[in-house]
Amino acid sequence: MFFDKLKDNLKKTKEALNIKMSNIFADKKDIEEVIDEIEETLILSDVGYETSTKICKKLREDLKKQVEKDEQSIKTLLRKEMTDILMSDEINTVDSINLNEKQVILVVGVNGVGKTTSIGKLTKLYKDSGKKVLLAAADTFRAGAIEQLEVWAKRNDVDICVGKEMQDPASVIFDATKKFNDGNYDVLICDTAGRLHNKKNLMDELEKMKKIIDKNISEDIHKETIMVLDATTGQNGAIQAKLFLEKTDVSGIFLTKLDSTSKGGVVFSIVDELKIPVKYIGVGETINDIEKFDAKSFVEAII
Repeated sequence: MFFDKLKDNLKKTKEALNIKMSNIFADKKDIEEVIDEIEETLILSDVGYETSTKICKKLREDLKKQVEKDEQSIKTLLRKEMTDILMSDEINTVDSINLNEKQVILVVGVNGVGKTTSIGKLTKLYKDSGKKVLLAAADTFRAGAIEQLEVWAKRNDVDICVGKEMQDPASVIFDATKKFNDGNYDVLICDTAGRLHNKKNLMDELEKMKKIIDKNISEDIHKETIMVLDATTGQNGAIQAKLFLEKTDVSGIFLTKLDSTSKGGVVFSIVDELKIPVKYIGVGETINDIEKFDAKSFVEAII
């Protein structure tokens, strides 16, 4: 059921890859030519140049070791190489939802990627797993942001800590951490204003919020910074994440709008080049349209 739904939601990415793949195998070509064209297809599907090259280098090496070199055998190997990229030992793929410990999550990203909506979905995921969730409305800059998060809190039937419009967001985080500590909550999820990596005052503000969390929240509580990225931006999203990482730590990615783009290949370059796991994917507009990212299922859904 889950796999069928995932395949349906990733239909655009799958179609973009499979039409090109079918053309590669339509004519009889030598194996080097086939791999060259696979590499070109991956690059054009937003997998990224460096990551596509790495996948195809390993594909060449593994094909030399086996007798079968037909379309199905090559695709099976390709799935393996792509899955290995997403499951590298260099990447910390902690399943936060099923962690049996308290957590504080700071949600960051640029404007317009769907941070607040993603928080609403993430809240539902945590609540469905039996966690008591508190939200913090620390986006005091964007008009309507506090009210939007309050709607999501009401939909999920969870508590929320709010400030006033244009209030110092760090003070909202301070109040939220106090309420979290006093109220026997399992998870605190903090919304923040959209910011660009090159806006020093906004990045300094983010660091101030993180320092308050570190100061007020016990060391034995799991802390995460989740960056929300819009999948429709393709490689621009990967560049955005890279630039953001130069200014602050990020522990995971929430990739939104995967159902409405053919650029889902960006997942591979984000994980491979930045060594950050994609933890969640948004595959629709309703509160339930969120999936915990699973590398094997994702690769099988697109190849």
